[in-house]
Amino acid sequence: MLYFVVFFLGLEPMSHTHLPDDLAIRGAEGTIVLVVLDGLGGLPHPDTGLTELETAATPNLDALAARSSLGMLLPVAEGVTPGSGPAHLSLFGYDPIEALIGRGVLSALGVRFELKPGDVAARLNLATVGPDGLLTDRRAGRPSDEEGRRIVGRVTEALTSPPSVEVELIHEKEHRAVMILRGVGLDARLGDTDPQRTGLAPLSVEALTPEAEETARAAQGVLDQARSILADEPVANTFLARGFGKYEPYPTFMDRYGLRAHASAKYPMYRGVARLVGMECRDVPSDSDATVALLEQHFSEYDFHFLHFKDTDSRGHDGDFAGKVAAIEEVDALMPRIQALGPAVTMVTGDHSTPAVYGEHTWHHVPTLIHSPWGRPHATSFGEGACRGGDLGVFHGTELMSLGLAHARRMDKYGA
Repeated sequence: MLYFVVFFLGLEPMSHTHLPDDLAIRGAEGTIVLVVLDGLGGLPHPDTGLTELETAATPNLDALAARSSLGMLLPVAEGVTPGSGPAHLSLFGYDPIEALIGRGVLSALGVRFELKPGDVAARLNLATVGPDGLLTDRRAGRPSDEEGRRIVGRVTEALTSPPSVEVELIHEKEHRAVMILRGVGLDARLGDTDPQRTGLAPLSVEALTPEAEETARAAQGVLDQARSILADEPVANTFLARGFGKYEPYPTFMDRYGLRAHASAKYPMYRGVARLVGMECRDVPSDSDATVALLEQHFSEYDFHFLHFKDTDSRGHDGDFAGKVAAIEEVDALMPRIQALGPAVTMVTGDHSTPAVYGEHTWHHVPTLIHSPWGRPHATSFGEGACRGGDLGVFHGTELMSLGLAHARRMDKYGA
């Protein structure tokens, strides 16, 4: 009776159980493979009524779907468009709101910088401003890695660090770089300087709380120096800062689930979020084939493998419907190699939707497939329409790990 009284008073009964961590069976057998096609979810093409996934020729994913449970994944909350960092944390079973961390921290971890607690990091975009000071390209023409390294190196050589703050600038990938600030009492509650569209001037670093004023001045000083140093560059002549974050250690996959985990990802940011939760990230695959080759090389050494494929998201951002279709088909062709390794569970999904007809991340649910001997198949294809009718229904991203553990028989029973 006491329980019901507490419930109707609007309070929750005290709980000492942390799910799924407390039910995860340590030392169990069975390898879990999570395949993430970044930005997988789509919207119908106006001429065909089919999404990119429904348009793509995916015989291998379709055959797997016919033997799997299907559903639609909600990364954060209904109507909320997620960034890549919180979306991946959700996939890994970490609350994307409580565990929110700035993308700069993920970028720093992704380039293997050894962050210390209290370090503040921000992701940088190499960008182009015209003579009038307005942005003409937020990605500086997507330079090559070699050109990006040259630009960052030029700034590093000429930069003077602000008083009492150490500054590290590291090239990440193409137009992306990362800035790390190290000092006493730094505060990451800072606004981005990227106005998110061209034709506007870069914003100034804004302190979102009085305690962050000194850190804002330090960060702005670095950006001002970079713009001055790069003034004679024809394309990459300024930096935009996004995703300020302060590093604090997170509980790992081993701590939470008892899983030895490994990540295969081409882009540093995704290796960063994997490292944040304790995954090992040896080697750097250069393309989709190399991503799977890394899995093949190290499959038996780990209990959990995270494979990340970026091109689906990139083509969605470019508004390239056919390009995104081709990127999906490229991953489909690799699926037999993944399945030949004999994982106990294969999960295929995306971190969010990036429909080509929209050109950005959206809030839409993401098609998801979970393959194991314990699924409830109902369809013969893998796509938004088929997944909407699947037995998984619409489920929150943080529940994906519980499902993976359960399908691998790595979850104990709850209660007597």
